[in-house]
Amino acid sequence: MTPARRRGDAGQAFPIYITVVAGLLFLAFAYLAVGQAGVNRGDAQAAADAAALAAAQETRDQLAGDWVADVLDPTKWDDIFDGVGAGNDCWRAYQLAEANEATATCNPGIMRYTVEARTKESVGDSIVPGTEDQHSRARATAEIESLCTFDPLPSPTPTPTPTPTGDEGGEEPGDGETPPVQLPVLDCDGGTWTLDPQNLHLPEPQDLFDVHLAA
Repeated sequence: MTPARRRGDAGQAFPIYITVVAGLLFLAFAYLAVGQAGVNRGDAQAAADAAALAAAQETRDQLAGDWVADVLDPTKWDDIFDGVGAGNDCWRAYQLAEANEATATCNPGIMRYTVEARTKESVGDSIVPGTEDQHSRARATAEIESLCTFDPLPSPTPTPTPTPTGDEGGEEPGDGETPPVQLPVLDCDGGTWTLDPQNLHLPEPQDLFDVHLAA
């Protein structure tokens, strides 16, 4: 092969090399853009998960506190374990979203919170147009589940009115005495709590309620 022919082949191959290198660089930048977007999307999901769980845990602690306050009145237990009267703790969702560099919208429900988070940081500059102004969004729902059941206490049997004996003003034995408080046995996810009003050992909030992300 003559030197001129070799120089001609090299000259023809050079543009091909340039095209291949340019293509590889494009692919590298494209993968980088996809990676940036994936990281940003992961940050949004982490913020949404944390915010929803924080709001649900705050409500769980409130319900557990309500149960402790009314532990001697079992007639109120059903409402507490059903979440009746639970407050709106979306402020905790906003707080956790902020801590994760995101903003959030929070929708409370009965024993659940749904949060949508939006990252404050954009995806960033890349070869994909518009990513510098694109912010990732993600949604999460956290649920509060009661772990406890209990059998209601039987209604007390009315005490019959004593028959007068002719001794006006006399008192029957036991008149004026307050019957001892009885509490139901609490069965919480396999753990049994027999509550003694005179010596209360109460379960923790996590024993009463479970908090988890919805599938």
